[in-house]
Amino acid sequence: MNTKKEIREYIWNYLEENKLGRFPFPLKNRIPNFKGAEKAAAFIFKMPEYKEAKVIKVNPDSPQLPIRTQILKDGKTLLVPTPRLKAGFIMVKPEWVPAGEERKAASLKHIRSYGKEVPLTELPRIDLFFAGSVGLHRDGRRVGKGEGYADREYAIIRELGNPEIPVIGTVNSVQVTEADIPRDPYDLTVDWIATEKELIRTNTPYSKPGGIQWDLVTEEQMEEMPVLREIWEITKERQPGN
Repeated sequence: MNTKKEIREYIWNYLEENKLGRFPFPLKNRIPNFKGAEKAAAFIFKMPEYKEAKVIKVNPDSPQLPIRTQILKDGKTLLVPTPRLKAGFIMVKPEWVPAGEERKAASLKHIRSYGKEVPLTELPRIDLFFAGSVGLHRDGRRVGKGEGYADREYAIIRELGNPEIPVIGTVNSVQVTEADIPRDPYDLTVDWIATEKELIRTNTPYSKPGGIQWDLVTEEQMEEMPVLREIWEITKERQPGN
């Protein structure tokens, strides 16, 4: 396996063949909902980094639903990116959610009924960042579903002035790969991996994005993701002389 595509295809196939996935199907071309997601999440809730965090960004995929739910139960603020980042992020504050409705509020189907889209200029400081993953290496390297959204989300919050923060991935233990995952400078790495069996500290030697690499952003991407143009305008206004 020499490419990210080969690695993710292998993992998707392995999960399917060994019946380690759950609804929604097919597992391919998405962050797979894996068996053991609740056990993996339970490791997270004991971490000091989680306990101390007030605002947490979590990807909207099914295997991270237990995490999004618990965040609201624990009185923390949840941030979830909108599909394809078209409208930035949705924020859900715990006081907006009636007791007992946290799971519903954390679901992609109902989250807009409880939360609201937040302008980038009003994003609170984020303390912890969850990235959906297809495969993870113990040294922190990551394979997503191939569209680069987690990388860009992290780059966006850094571009807007958020300090570097811990990144966590939760996967089934079979998604922890020994394959030599290729890495680009803009790729996001994880600091912690939680599986149904253990919590792994990666001690990753790889740096995370410090912002958006504007030289790699095309006009087409600006059109597909208006949030990028908005950030470009915001950061341009902050430059000396403007």
